[in-house]
Amino acid sequence: MDKYKIDSHKLIYHVGRVSDWLKGKEIFPVYMEISPSGACNHRCTCCALDFMKYQPKFLDVNILSKRLGEMAKLGLKSIMYAGEGEPFLHKDITEIVNQTKKAGIDVAVTTNGVLLNKKITDDCLGRISWVKVSINAGTPKTYAAIHRTNKEDFNKVIDNLAYAKKVKTSNDYRCALGMQLILLPENEGEIIGLAKIAKDIGLDYLVIKPYSQHPSSITKKYKDIKYSKYAGMGEKLMQLNTDSFNVIFRIRAMEKWDKATRNYKHCLAIPFWAYIDAEGNVWGCSIFLNDKRFLYGNIYKDSIRNIFNSESRNRLLDFTANRLNTNECRVNCRMDEINRYLWELKHPQDHVNFI
Repeated sequence: MDKYKIDSHKLIYHVGRVSDWLKGKEIFPVYMEISPSGACNHRCTCCALDFMKYQPKFLDVNILSKRLGEMAKLGLKSIMYAGEGEPFLHKDITEIVNQTKKAGIDVAVTTNGVLLNKKITDDCLGRISWVKVSINAGTPKTYAAIHRTNKEDFNKVIDNLAYAKKVKTSNDYRCALGMQLILLPENEGEIIGLAKIAKDIGLDYLVIKPYSQHPSSITKKYKDIKYSKYAGMGEKLMQLNTDSFNVIFRIRAMEKWDKATRNYKHCLAIPFWAYIDAEGNVWGCSIFLNDKRFLYGNIYKDSIRNIFNSESRNRLLDFTANRLNTNECRVNCRMDEINRYLWELKHPQDHVNFI
């Protein structure tokens, strides 16, 4: 029922790029994550990027717009606006979204949804491929405790999503609207209730995912959480599925968290994606923000072509593919499934010709 392959990966649809990589050719990322804002209006107890300190820094829309055109020419296919802050805190977020789509790049947004107001929805929903709202509880009280915000924000998010659904339907937009919840001891009893809310307002999906400890996170509250006891929850939630609504219970990711095993020794996924923070720094991996080994350059100082053809990127690609110990990495990092796929391509098992 996971038609968007949220618990898997979609690199299989970019055969040409993968083929070039296998041949040793230099490739440009397929996908990029960009943080328009370093600030955030919430302080979630499970925030992975709390070590970035929610600084009120915002990308310059004019510089970014110029770089978007460069990225598109080099073959970038998609951008998710999310990052270390709340993207809708950027005063020019509508222009950023629209400029991205105008450049020929698919757009997505991950947000807490509080600022997804009617004006933003009216102005740019038709240009967005998907919006995923992080909502880590099913009641205002628990939501306020986990997000460390006001109870009123819970109903505001639900109302914003209901309006977005109305606009989507009225205009026949293809934008997928979904929620995402990190399964925690505090919210485990509210998931069915949240799923019913999501279904009732007409969302496309609700994702239930495990917590994943970022190596640099200040918070350590959930680092020892185990998910084996929740295995039966997915079957109950599947009963709510219809042709138009799915609960995506990420059992595969939960099992990987509990076992913390990988089939790959090094990271092969770095060439296929990148991250730009709210100061314009371009990173090879968001797990190692602030680690200068992973810094390619800065969009205020150089063109995208120069940044991605830089010696610093070449050094990182060699290091991550041949020497990086992935035991240092985050369990269930964004590129985990892609790394598993690429590692098999590079290190095939016996009998692969017997298809």
